[in-house]
Amino acid sequence: MGLKGRNIIVVGAGVGGLAAALALRARGAEVTVLEQAGEISEVGAGLQISPNGVAVLHALGLGDALARIAMPSRAVVLRDYRRSGEVLRLDLARHAPDQDFYLVHRVDLIDMLACAARAAGIPLRLLQRVDRVTPGATPALHLANAAQARADLVVGADGLHSRARVALNGADAPFFTGQVAWRATVPNRLQLPPEARIYMGPGRHLVCYPLRGGTLVNIVAVQERKDWAEEGWHHRDDPANLRAAFADFRGLPAELLEQVREVLLWGLFRHPVAERWQGAGVAILGDAAHPTLPFLAQGANLALEDAWVLADCLAGEEDQVSALGRYQARRRDRAVRVIAAANANAWKYHFRLSPLREIGHLALRLGGAMAPAQAVHQFDWIYGYDVTASGR
Repeated sequence: MGLKGRNIIVVGAGVGGLAAALALRARGAEVTVLEQAGEISEVGAGLQISPNGVAVLHALGLGDALARIAMPSRAVVLRDYRRSGEVLRLDLARHAPDQDFYLVHRVDLIDMLACAARAAGIPLRLLQRVDRVTPGATPALHLANAAQARADLVVGADGLHSRARVALNGADAPFFTGQVAWRATVPNRLQLPPEARIYMGPGRHLVCYPLRGGTLVNIVAVQERKDWAEEGWHHRDDPANLRAAFADFRGLPAELLEQVREVLLWGLFRHPVAERWQGAGVAILGDAAHPTLPFLAQGANLALEDAWVLADCLAGEEDQVSALGRYQARRRDRAVRVIAAANANAWKYHFRLSPLREIGHLALRLGGAMAPAQAVHQFDWIYGYDVTASGR
């Protein structure tokens, strides 16, 4: 059926927004992307793109481009914060050889998507801060410079503080989870292989994996604490604070943290999944619809899924109201389930009491030793889900 002649504005030039713009343009829509920043860029560093996200990028014609900028991930390895040896190895290369897992620098992924958008003739308008969205038959965007923009559809891919989400749901009340996270990159002087390592300690864990052909190491370190830290990725912190928080982590984590010269800190907040993902001429996706804690590395992957399904629903049904309703119906329950799994994953890394931690780690070791393939495939319901397949 297609979207030829449909005028769509996408707010936000992140992973989900750019992917949505590409998917909508491929179906014939006239798409414009508005971005409040002065350049198309991203803070943060590493992303893990799992097969469910890779499927969307392949469907957008970007599979080869992704392979050029990303590293295939061979394994996910869980380790204790003080003891040598592995607690559990999820050997992706051996037990999931037909599935593609990638490690990619966020900036490189955004650049790849932005270049594809420009090549498709999609205008990317910078310094366009949206103050308010007014739903309606012809929805309106009210910009900070007092200008207005109108379209047949506004897609809010504008993140945690989405104006489009507020227009559909009103303001919500996120709460601090009692966890903060630091993010940094360092040179890969230790020659880490292409796998994600998770070091688990009492009330803390540290994730690291290589990026950019193995030249960098991405570090994300999460700590439970009572002190509140402001939400957002833009808050710089003293690397000494990070090292102090993980001072008892031995071996590789200590060596990596010693190299950190710049670090960003953010508080982890839990937002409810939006009740309404669509309304009169407005739809939301990604973090605007379902902010996700980073304990299953699914934030970017869910945004890619959303982008594809939104375009698929709009192109498959002439009535926009019905199409948007179908989009929410196809996406919301899955997002709720993935987010619940991510929330439940955090405590597994943070056993505080020694007996519980040792028992928990022993259970992981035994499970991995007795049924290594089953350990890998426990999340097939996430990774094996292909929104681009016919019949979804």
